[in-house]
Amino acid sequence: MWVRALWEARTPALLRRRLLPASGCRPPAAASCSASAEGSRVRALVYGHHGHPAKVVELKNLELAAVGGSDVHVKMLAAPINPSDINMIQGNYGLLPQLPAVGGNEGVGQVVAVGSNVTGVKPGDWVIPATAGLGTWRTEAVFSEEALIGVPSDIPLQSAATLGVNPCTAYRMLKDFEQLQPGDSVIQNASNSGVGQAVIQIAAALGLRTINVVRDRPDLQKLTDRLKNLGAEHVITEEELRTHEMKNVFKDMPQPRLALNCVGGKSSTELLRHLAPGGTMVTYGGMAKQPVIASVSQLIFKDLKLRGFWLSQWKKDHSPDQFKELILTLCDLIHRGQLAAPACSEVPLQDYQCALETSMQPFLSTKQILTM
Repeated sequence: MWVRALWEARTPALLRRRLLPASGCRPPAAASCSASAEGSRVRALVYGHHGHPAKVVELKNLELAAVGGSDVHVKMLAAPINPSDINMIQGNYGLLPQLPAVGGNEGVGQVVAVGSNVTGVKPGDWVIPATAGLGTWRTEAVFSEEALIGVPSDIPLQSAATLGVNPCTAYRMLKDFEQLQPGDSVIQNASNSGVGQAVIQIAAALGLRTINVVRDRPDLQKLTDRLKNLGAEHVITEEELRTHEMKNVFKDMPQPRLALNCVGGKSSTELLRHLAPGGTMVTYGGMAKQPVIASVSQLIFKDLKLRGFWLSQWKKDHSPDQFKELILTLCDLIHRGQLAAPACSEVPLQDYQCALETSMQPFLSTKQILTM
């Protein structure tokens, strides 16, 4: 009951109505994709209970709601599968929609039609979700205007589809916790993740130097080359992070005052060990499913700070205009060639089971993007 109460408390009533699948879902074979007429049906990936994503998610037909005065009819173009999407379906995320629900929290769509009161977007515009929980893994939908943000249609499709979560998280963590100046350094783990790749690029655009920790793997050199092409200065393994040779890294660069942790466990403890006195470690994920452990001496004698970051909370604490400003800042970096999408594999919506399974594999090098 607390999960439903939390969701209802954080989700506007109008948006909750848009999130819920229509009753009477039919098998995919009966699909009708005449999308503009009231009562037409669209395909969507729906889960009715929590569990293994490839087992509980089904491709179904949903009713397309009528377009009201403040509504926007959107044809979805592409939507990624993010770790938070997987966690939501499994039922272990901080924000869970009422079931049954359509999967997907991120993506890009094109406006088909707008209601009479809509002023911010027009047919043909590209839009992305302004908030989590819209359910982007579907061919079409009707959303309230307040649930969408317009983005330039001249940026790459993959960049638009992956814009609203990982790059936003990366930018805010780089900006909000330490007052870093050009030449300062940042250390992070899970550096090949979507956030990690965005951190490397945004940091480079800001004149910051990055130390990027990854797990050892058979194609380590290939990954290292790719991250360095994005702007990474150092790419090291978790094992190398624990060696005395790490001191050589800091011969020609300052100790980092900011560490970004998406792993937890021993990896996060090692990040703390290399932070400069007074520095901050920001945790935004827990891939190892192990707690963050900081020694007493680090907290007392180095005055290190431990913080957490969740983009959904940041949005709650800031106005829609501030989030839109963040999106446009990132779009400007894309236009300048300073921010590219993570390595992606586009997968047709009907092949969703393969995409879900692949997205949960270890050492994943590419993000799965569902195309409609």
